[in-house]
This record gives sequence, structure tokens and C-alpha cells, in this order.
Amino acid sequence: MPDSQRSELIRALPYARRYARALTGSQSRGDLLVAESLRALAIRPTDKLPARLSLYRAISEKAASLTDGDVPHSLSMLQRQLLLLTTLEDVPVELAADVLDLQPEAAAIEIASAHEALRSSAQTSILIVEDEPIIAMDIEDIVARCGHTIAGVAHTQAEAVTLAKSTKPGLILADINLGEGGDGMAAVAEIMQSMDVPVIFVTAYPECLLTGNTVEPSFVITKPFEPLALAIATYQATTGGVPTP
Repeated sequence: MPDSQRSELIRALPYARRYARALTGSQSRGDLLVAESLRALAIRPTDKLPARLSLYRAISEKAASLTDGDVPHSLSMLQRQLLLLTTLEDVPVELAADVLDLQPEAAAIEIASAHEALRSSAQTSILIVEDEPIIAMDIEDIVARCGHTIAGVAHTQAEAVTLAKSTKPGLILADINLGEGGDGMAAVAEIMQSMDVPVIFVTAYPECLLTGNTVEPSFVITKPFEPLALAIATYQATTGGVPTP
């Protein structure tokens, strides 16, 4: 593999980890998928796509062979891949189609169908953990527009733990940096000691978080985010992603 391509793949790793973790619903399974995809890229001819998109393609190809087990899904694997690429990873539809070997028209049809399925999918109650009141209000509005209910809004680590215990949310949407109010990841770690609830973390700098060196989130969306990004992340988080065999 040329040194230039190797450098580009290294720069693409945080985004590849985010995509693979969201697809599988697990840090460990997602990172394993990325490692296997890197090995595949190392031994096959250079793809016509840029390194980051080539890595997305390799991950998608390997994920397509995985099964969903007994978990019911209203979205197909292809639809989930398209939504994650275009919303979570901000890949234009035309390039997402290239990644998945589709015609752009076919990709657009699948995405439109997936949007309909998302609108009819089960909704849940969400605990918002955000230290900035104005941003918290914006997130409340996005959550409501996605059809979810607000379990509560916590501005500090201590409030998050208390509210989670009293409201038993269906999902937690947590900012990682709570300023003087503590740490979002620490709050979730404490919450998870007494309950099992899916979590989506929000950060303005995902590339600094998704290093693969420590225990990290399975679901990460970039701040600021759009309603559709929250909708697909929530769907993946509450349905458990795609387990490996």
C-alpha cells in the first residue's frame, strides 16, 4: 500500500470507527470490523474511491454478510448503511451510492423508503444531558420533531444520574463535556451500573474521541446535528445495531 494511501486511511479511522460502531451497535464489534476492512484493503488493488470512502466500502461489504439474529428491523441493511453514510458521516448521496455500488437513482429511492420506515418506527422517551440551556432547548425541539418524548433534561452529571433513576428513559442523549457540571461519559457510566439503556453521545470533535484506545461510545453524533441524524442514530441504538455471528 502506498504511503500516501496509508496516511489517508489513518486520517479516516475515526470516521470509519463511528460508522462501523453505529452499524454494529458496539465499540468492540465495530472496531473489529474496521480492522478486518483495513486488512482487506491492504491486500487488494487500490480502489478508485478516496481512502475514506474505500474504507466505508470495505466496512459495508463485510457488514452486509452479518445477520440481525432475532432482532426485528423495519430497515434493510442497505437502507441503514445509506442513512448512516448520508446522515452520520455526511457523505453526499451520489458518493454513498458509489460506496455501495448503486446507481444514484436507486440509492435515492432506498433512502426515501427508509425515511418512511423511520417515521413509522417505534418511538421512545429520551433523557437529554446538556449543560447549555439554549442548546438543551434546541435538542428538545429536535427530539420532539422526531416523535420522541422528553423523559427529562439534566444540566449536570448529578442531575443526569438522579433523573435517569426516576424516569427510566428508553434512551439517553448525552453531551460529553458538561463544563463545570461534570462529565457526560462519567454520568452514563454511573447510570449503567443500575440500568441497561442505549446511549448516544454528542460531541463537536468526534475525531478526538474515536481513537480505539479506550472504552468509548458505540453511538456518536456530531454537534450540531440534524433531526434525521438523531432519528437514524436512535433507531440503530434502540434496535441494537447489527451483531456479528
